[in-house]
This record gives sequence, structure tokens and C-alpha cells, in this order.
Amino acid sequence: MSQIESPRVVSREEWTLARKAHLKNEKALTRMRDLVARERRELPWVKVEKEYIFDTPEGEKTLAELFGTNSQLVVHHFMFGPDWNAGCRSCSLEADHAEGAVVHLANHDVSYVRVSRAQLDKLVAYQRRMGWTARWVSSQGSDFNFDFQVSFAREDLEAGRFYYNYETIEDPKYFSEELPGLSVFYKDESGAVFHTYSSYARCNEEVIGAFVYLDITPKGRNENEIMDWVRRHDEYDVSPAVTTCHSG
Repeated sequence: MSQIESPRVVSREEWTLARKAHLKNEKALTRMRDLVARERRELPWVKVEKEYIFDTPEGEKTLAELFGTNSQLVVHHFMFGPDWNAGCRSCSLEADHAEGAVVHLANHDVSYVRVSRAQLDKLVAYQRRMGWTARWVSSQGSDFNFDFQVSFAREDLEAGRFYYNYETIEDPKYFSEELPGLSVFYKDESGAVFHTYSSYARCNEEVIGAFVYLDITPKGRNENEIMDWVRRHDEYDVSPAVTTCHSG
């Protein structure tokens, strides 16, 4: 990890003046975030005409059935290819954060599901290893991942260009058969399903709270390449000590 060189140490009064100046930008960012969220909600919808079938622990389910009793559905496109032996590290970090949010989403008319192309038995085994409980289904055999631009045919990669995050990608560092994303759907009273939103790459960062915590520390994310420090939560060298308010 890098070291902080020559920090500027000042009086409390000078620090407070600098902090208040920075607060103006923080408030501006908050207002901009509200504006972006409102624009996102106002985006047009696309009706999902194709019937996608997923392999789930309860048997085959359609996209509409993944909503359960809620009218809104968030899909985490979790990178786990059919020939992989473990899920993506960065997707696992995102999944760690979602685990605590699922109960709140479910009680606010939002269902949440992870979707990967790996076989269901691989997903179940990895879920058990990670200690997760959120719903996870396999899209193997369907076009779902390809249609929502998070999985890519080998011939496209070999051609040196493919479409991701709303643009044609030609940078080899992004060449992978699986890439991350989030998609949102709405189901109306008639059962019709609409695609309302998808985000990819760094646009998904806001759902990862660890980034927010790191961004308020002096060293920040402290990385050479994006997310090069991330490990699956059972692969770190040191686990945090378990303490309680009464431990002493």
C-alpha cells in the first residue's frame, strides 16, 4: 500500500475553513446526484417481447416470474461464465453489499436477483461458500446475457471489437466473455415486462459502499488499476476482529 507524503498539517481553524469550502462541492454533487436520479426515472421504457427462461432452485422460471409479488426487479449481471470455477471478485464485492439491502428492497416493492451464465449447481456452491442468501439464477441456454450486453461471443472478441456500455469497445483490456452490469425492469398489472434501465462498468459503483468509505479516507482507494485490491471476502489475509459495544 502507498504511503502519504508530507500531509499539510494546520490549525483547527484553518482546517474548518478548508472543510467548509469543500462542503460546497459536496452539496453540489448531492444536488447533481438527485438530478441524475430524476432523469434516470424519467427515461423511456422498452417492452420485453422475448420470453427468457432461467434455471432456478425451484425449477424453470420466466423473467416475469422472477419479480415475485413486486412490480420492480433489479438484476445484478454477475460475472460467472459457464467454464469458470468461481465468481468474479469485483461482482462478489458488489454482492456482499447487496445482501444487507435485499430485505429493505423486498419491502419497498423491489425484487433483486443475480443472473449468471454458469450452471445452477456452480452458482449454488459458490453462494454457499460466500454465505449469501439473495436469489441467484442461471441464464445458461438463453440469450438474456447477450441481449443485455454483458456476455459476448468469442468471435466478437477475436474480431477486436464489441458493443458494451453503449459504445463500441476496441481496447483489449476490456476483452472478456463476461462483463458487469445492472438492469432494472418493471411489470405492470397485466403482467407485461418493461426494461427501464441498465448500467455498466463504473456506473455501478454507487451500489458498492466500500468505495464510499475508501473515498473519504486519506489514501482513498489506493489502487494502481481499478479494483486491483479487491479479494473475495474469504481470501483476505486478515479478517476484522469481532467486537461488541461491551467488549473490553
